[in-house]
Amino acid sequence: AGLALGPGLGLVDPGHDFGALLRPLVGLAVGIILFEGGFSLHLHELRHTARGILRLITLGVALAWLLGTAAAHWLAGLSWPVATVLGAILVITGPTVIGPLLRHARLQARPASFLKWEGIINDPVGALLAILCFEYLVYAGPGSAVWEVAGGLALATGTAAALGGGGGYLLSRAFDRGLVPEFLKAPGLIASVVLVYALANHFQTEAGLLATTAMGLVMGNLRLASSLELRRFKEHIVVLLISVLFVVLAADLEAGLLGELDWRAGAFVAAVLLVVRPLAAGLATAGAPMTRHERLLVAWVAPRGVVTAAMAGVLGPALVAQGYPDGRLLLPLVFGVIL
Repeated sequence: AGLALGPGLGLVDPGHDFGALLRPLVGLAVGIILFEGGFSLHLHELRHTARGILRLITLGVALAWLLGTAAAHWLAGLSWPVATVLGAILVITGPTVIGPLLRHARLQARPASFLKWEGIINDPVGALLAILCFEYLVYAGPGSAVWEVAGGLALATGTAAALGGGGGYLLSRAFDRGLVPEFLKAPGLIASVVLVYALANHFQTEAGLLATTAMGLVMGNLRLASSLELRRFKEHIVVLLISVLFVVLAADLEAGLLGELDWRAGAFVAAVLLVVRPLAAGLATAGAPMTRHERLLVAWVAPRGVVTAAMAGVLGPALVAQGYPDGRLLLPLVFGVIL
């Protein structure tokens, strides 16, 4: 719908309609989605998961990032800095897509668990990796000293941990002690996520996404009495945001920019689907307690969702603003992989 209304028929132009508010609103929506992803991660469950899942979320992430970066540079023709960010973004395998697929496919429990947990964990992990790559590029400008780069990254991470982790802990304690009425907990939660996102970005550029993910991770692992109600509320909000973001981001693609995509873009998309994912998943799960069929299925299934598109929509223009003109190709390339 977004592609048809935007670059197809030219009926909708989010960049013109929203103006300067478009990127902040997209970033805020991504922050809420990443909070939901962090809230869904339960650390105690990870300690008891199979080694195959642990391989996918550790070695698999590293291999997918390195191979994706190489494909983006050598095939898509992106500069190394932009290719590094794109490779990190494509680490994400969206649970918002995998969940419905699993419900319809009715897979057996073991292969379904591999795909589900990889998607849930890689969602914020890939987003954090992309943000850290971007933060490095922001502070690693020409002539920057190593300690300045490290200082900028440390400040972004520290700001996210203090505001996100600390804010999540304090809000959880306020909920548990009855300082917030029941009917205000759900809207208060969303308002707090918005506040943490804005404050983190105020103190440190692009630290808001890190902060909201940290906030969700902390709150999701504290035993809140009203966690079930909060989980349902935020899931409803996230479904609405996902629906809106897919249409808005697709409609914001420029028809002229899509026309610039040539055989190199097609080769890159094919490499991501047919080489990068199978190779990364295959190498990561080698020797893991998984059957051959399970490894083949995991190597083939890696759908990307709205977080991938939204991260490209946020970081692409930001890269252009930082002096990387090929950052404008991030969003159309990502949509090619999604489609």
